[in-house]
Amino acid sequence: MPKLIIDGTEIEVADGITLIQACEQVGVEIPRFCYHERLSIAGNCRMCLVEVAGMPKPIASCALGVNDLRPGPNGEPPEIHTKSETVKKAREGVMEFLLINHPLDCPICDQGGECDLQDQAMAFGVDGSRFKENKRAVEDKNIGPLIKTIMTRCIHCTRCVRFMTEVAGVSELGMTGRGEDVEITTYLEQGMTSELSGNVIDLCPVGALTSKPYAFSARPWELRKTESIDVMDAIGANIRIDSRGREIMRFLPRNHDDVNEEWISDKTRFVWDGLRTQRLDQPYIRVRGKLRPATWDEAFAAIAKNIKRGKGKKLAAIAGDLAGAEEMFALKDLMASLGSPNIDCRQDKAAMSPAKGRGSYLFNSGISALDETDAILLIGCDPRTEAATLNARIRRRWRTGQLKVGLVGQETDLTYDHDYIGASPESLKSLIQGKHGFAKVLKAAKQPMIIVGSGALSRGDGSAVMALAAKLAALTGVVNATWNGFNVLHHAASRVAGLDLGFLPAKNGLNTAGILKAAKAGKLDMVFLLGADELDMARLEDTFIVYQGTHGDAGAHRADVILPGSAYTEKSAIYVNTEGRPQMTERAVFPPGEAREDWAIIRALSARLGKPLEYDSLEQLRSAMFAKHSHLAIIDAITADDTFDLKKLGSGTARIGTQSFGRAVPDFYLSNHVARASATMCELSAMKSGDTSKATGTDG
Repeated sequence: MPKLIIDGTEIEVADGITLIQACEQVGVEIPRFCYHERLSIAGNCRMCLVEVAGMPKPIASCALGVNDLRPGPNGEPPEIHTKSETVKKAREGVMEFLLINHPLDCPICDQGGECDLQDQAMAFGVDGSRFKENKRAVEDKNIGPLIKTIMTRCIHCTRCVRFMTEVAGVSELGMTGRGEDVEITTYLEQGMTSELSGNVIDLCPVGALTSKPYAFSARPWELRKTESIDVMDAIGANIRIDSRGREIMRFLPRNHDDVNEEWISDKTRFVWDGLRTQRLDQPYIRVRGKLRPATWDEAFAAIAKNIKRGKGKKLAAIAGDLAGAEEMFALKDLMASLGSPNIDCRQDKAAMSPAKGRGSYLFNSGISALDETDAILLIGCDPRTEAATLNARIRRRWRTGQLKVGLVGQETDLTYDHDYIGASPESLKSLIQGKHGFAKVLKAAKQPMIIVGSGALSRGDGSAVMALAAKLAALTGVVNATWNGFNVLHHAASRVAGLDLGFLPAKNGLNTAGILKAAKAGKLDMVFLLGADELDMARLEDTFIVYQGTHGDAGAHRADVILPGSAYTEKSAIYVNTEGRPQMTERAVFPPGEAREDWAIIRALSARLGKPLEYDSLEQLRSAMFAKHSHLAIIDAITADDTFDLKKLGSGTARIGTQSFGRAVPDFYLSNHVARASATMCELSAMKSGDTSKATGTDG
């Protein structure tokens, strides 16, 4: 390991790191604009200049490896100076050059208050400029509804270009021109379509790329910042909610190396406007075919009246994709007290059950293990739409040249090369029989993975497909004493918590398909929908429907009684991500109008029905829940499943269909009721589907 002397302090550093990383290890701040630890090295801003003893001029510390430094004349470690007069003058000169053409926009710039250029100009710049020439102007580009461009401010750090090419895998940004005519632009002046494009807003060190929906809305110091969790998919990306008063202003990513690193999808980042519109802010009851506003007492009375008509098996409940663990736990207790075994958290009818071990429905290897795997077989899943940040992680591993990917399912652009094996279970059989070469790739791999998606499990033969995938995993050595590469990728944030809690049919109970069938036949007196909108509502026409949720979506349109609940930004709730990691949202704002937290609504309803639940506060509810499911109390930690038996999962002789696997998420931007209420998401969906009238670089 090389030794260095940095500002008089001798340290030993790891092989292969850069000088700027070595300086960070001793707590020395090195200014930078183009350098980013998750992107390739560009070395074009020159702000990170340092002085190395024996070298004639300052060098860029981001582009020089510690192994490239020569020892002193007598073998002493290389000596680096970061605070010398030479370094100070060099940085001042670089800053002076950067500001030659930068406009004086700070008072009106959305980056103001959190701008790297502002901060570093104050810390490392000078108070004046020797340049008197006119500043150049660059025409702004319209690159879609998400990103606002003021390209005159651009300092050509190329962070955005490198991110889109390397991380997002979509080469939509590039640099044109030479010298003073250099511009960052989209190819053919087309809108950006990547589902990760919004991350360039965070990467831009100046105000050239800012959030278009957030433009001129607030200043950073006006906002209250709340650390929370995203629920737009099952990854559980860590986010920061910025709010002002009772209004959500924006979502920003938080770093979590084991989950989302520092990236979030565009749906996660820009869906906040959907939390403002089409909200349910008071109870409603249906009278003579029309919904009318009601009080909580009237709504509870209507429910109680209907429940008295039917008992036990004539009641059912379905939990939606955005439900938290606490409300599912409370609803399960309520349905049990009413004698109903008909509950289910699998809106899409996916074939998953705790009866086969917790490992049968988890991403067992963990998301961070994607950095180590050398072979992945995707079965019925499209990680680009179901888990965009996870897909970026797969791409990063693929770019090292040490990963091979195979796909069984709908052919799609995953942003990396892959072997397309087929679209139906027959392709899985061909792998088991050794008829396809990718089976040899899995067997030869040291740390192989099989990732099964909801597109393969949300079918009538889902259990048989799961068994087939398990047989393939056992045959190819995907699971061994030190490695468990058998993974299930969920797309619903509530799914793993629901399965952990056992929000599933009890003995002789009906699952989602059975509930819909019984409701259609008029055999159910009431169905309780806990934010469940992704159902065929036509099959619930002849049943009394109670809908508890946040938005006026499909469930509310069909409901006979509506109970307004809280969105994930308005409550403290536990969500378990696809790898089994419990994480907690925090309340950033209060719910609108008369809406209440979901668990509290269920608790109040239980008292009105004469079946009061045993907890009166969130703390008491969690104590009861943790007593039965202790792993949920260990926030941000994955509890290993020692009961998972791959051979048991692969047993069975159920009949397998021949139809192709479908897509779990047909429209990435409109996958749930919050997204469908967002004008931004609707515009993106229209642009993606071909209506690009507002996505070109020339149209307003």
